[in-house]
Amino acid sequence: MPLVLSHIEKAVQSLRRSLDQPLDEFSRDAVIQRFAYTYELAWKLLRRVLLHEFGRTHIDGAPRRELFRAAAQHGLIPDPAPWFDFHDARNLASHTYNEVISDEVHRVAAGFLPAAEALLTALEPFGA
Repeated sequence: MPLVLSHIEKAVQSLRRSLDQPLDEFSRDAVIQRFAYTYELAWKLLRRVLLHEFGRTHIDGAPRRELFRAAAQHGLIPDPAPWFDFHDARNLASHTYNEVISDEVHRVAAGFLPAAEALLTALEPFGA
């Protein structure tokens, strides 16, 4: 089952470009939006790889935290803890009307970029 990585590659590039823009209200909102969909692609790809390569036993129906722990155990991510924060920030991303929350999600999104790039590298052996 080779993974198609082009979608997440484009999403990571898009997030990178948005983070490279001077920070204002509009670029912050763009970063948050791009972070949200890049995160969604990332965790779904992690799940697919774990299911296919390492079996369904502990993955099917597992909460997201367990998925991230399994991803770290199998060397797809170095540490699950930042991914817990990414998940929490993703859940807050719909609250961009609150400036304090928006600023926090933007900060987490900036930290997500290197993690997403590292994940891409880890997923390359599974890609087409």
